[in-house]
Amino acid sequence: MNNTYKITTHNEMETIEVAQNIESEKFPNMVICLNGDLGSGKTVFTKGFASAMGIDEITSPTFNIIKEYVGELPLNHMDVYRTNGDVASLGLEEYFNNGGVTIIEWAEMIEDYLPKERLDITFKITGENDRVIVITAHGEKYQQVCEDAL
Repeated sequence: MNNTYKITTHNEMETIEVAQNIESEKFPNMVICLNGDLGSGKTVFTKGFASAMGIDEITSPTFNIIKEYVGELPLNHMDVYRTNGDVASLGLEEYFNNGGVTIIEWAEMIEDYLPKERLDITFKITGENDRVIVITAHGEKYQQVCEDAL
């Protein structure tokens, strides 16, 4: 059963608060899939999540595809935009199961490679600083995260 939550934010700080609330419910092998247009808040969300884990230096992994950080748990930050969906050689399963949290920007491009249980977060620009954030929980653990964090 998938449950969907919708949140409207009016500035980057509110988007960061959503990320920090979800981070407070994190668990090993958590997978968060971020989707939305350029500039819609994917990296802002990731920075907020990471800062709550004690990781301050987050940069977009556009040219590296995957960046690994060490915080309370390992954080795998992926940007699969430049892969054109060809990620078979990246060893995604290893990242999904390394005991950390994996955040994937542009995740819709690699949907076939994503675990069945995950959190999908879509960012929609509705005004200059306004965003509608649609969060879909796939699986019981992710449902619980949403109930506890949102």
